[in-house]
Amino acid sequence: MDKPIHIIAKPQSGKKVSHFWGSPLLPPGYPYPEYTDSDGDRWPYNFICQINLADIAPFDTEGKLPHEGLLLFFTKIDRYLGDFEAADCISGYISDAEDVKVLYFPDSNGFEEILLTDFDGTPLSPRGLPVIFSDKPEGKYCDEHMLFAPPTHREWENWDPPFEDWPILLQVDSFNGKDFNLNFMDCGVLDFLISPEDLAAQRFDNVCAIVLST
Repeated sequence: MDKPIHIIAKPQSGKKVSHFWGSPLLPPGYPYPEYTDSDGDRWPYNFICQINLADIAPFDTEGKLPHEGLLLFFTKIDRYLGDFEAADCISGYISDAEDVKVLYFPDSNGFEEILLTDFDGTPLSPRGLPVIFSDKPEGKYCDEHMLFAPPTHREWENWDPPFEDWPILLQVDSFNGKDFNLNFMDCGVLDFLISPEDLAAQRFDNVCAIVLST
């Protein structure tokens, strides 16, 4: 079984490249990731988190991920942030790959923060929340944010075909902060799944997602 890397939110630690929410770092001129809904309208994906891969290197002893560059996660979770009218959202079934966007950049020199706002200038994402990484959980009842999380929230033996034995690349737990309340169904988790072959090849363009609530 993969050894998990725990992701620990540290609101008071000062600005870090690795963080939940906030503004993603993207190359100059790179378009913010968007999707087309069932009505043909374009919408921005929710930005979930950004990982400075150098930060995880001490804990990724098997070298499953690159140890340089950035890994950014986007998907559709408006409903779990309180927009109950949102039509497109990750559900309790494994999503299509187009419902998720994971970007890997080997070098982030010269990248720019992209801040999305609504019509009155209000940021669409909660304020950035710095994170650190550890090979141990912060405590007995801490949030279960992890890279390579064990499938403890899955109530059946394996993922449905053709996703059998896909590892959990990233798990995000339900949690809240000063300007957000993220609740996956009934205090569940959001799991990003990647095929073993893609993980070995460090390809991130076919990642899927599922929400689990036990």
